[in-house]
Amino acid sequence: MSEPAVRWLTEPEMLAWRNLVHATTGLLAMLDNDLRAEHGLTFGDYEVLVHLSEEPGRAIRMSELAGRLHLSPSGITRRVDGLVKSGLVERQPCPNDRRGSNAVLTPLGMKTLTAVAPTHLRGVREYFIDRLSDRQLAQLAAAMSSIAVDERRAEGGCDGADADNG
Repeated sequence: MSEPAVRWLTEPEMLAWRNLVHATTGLLAMLDNDLRAEHGLTFGDYEVLVHLSEEPGRAIRMSELAGRLHLSPSGITRRVDGLVKSGLVERQPCPNDRRGSNAVLTPLGMKTLTAVAPTHLRGVREYFIDRLSDRQLAQLAAAMSSIAVDERRAEGGCDGADADNG
């Protein structure tokens, strides 16, 4: 059986792909640098706090949190362990499944999130929102929504790229 032919990228396709990778990795790095410099918190840690703050009871099952953040079970464990040590998150047994555990935002975690959010939002505006017109933002949002992510295949996908982030 022969290998399928490789579909090389055209120049416009390559430009779009490289610009997407460059923009997203650069944007995330700048946001991470701001959070670290001003608050000693990584972007990855900030994401955990945001997800917890949006949940009823400010708690979510660890496995679900891992899926949302595209981290492996060990990746989310490492990330949450750091937040537990800082007093920002607690780990509690799952009420309906003794094998699982929930990550729970502490009052200190909520206070920290409230203090850190303006830095994050300032960066999002400065590095992203304010550089695009309303039309460009709408087009980008539509284009990004067209990219279907297979959550199962993406699970655990950021652990290697995020090894330094907590």
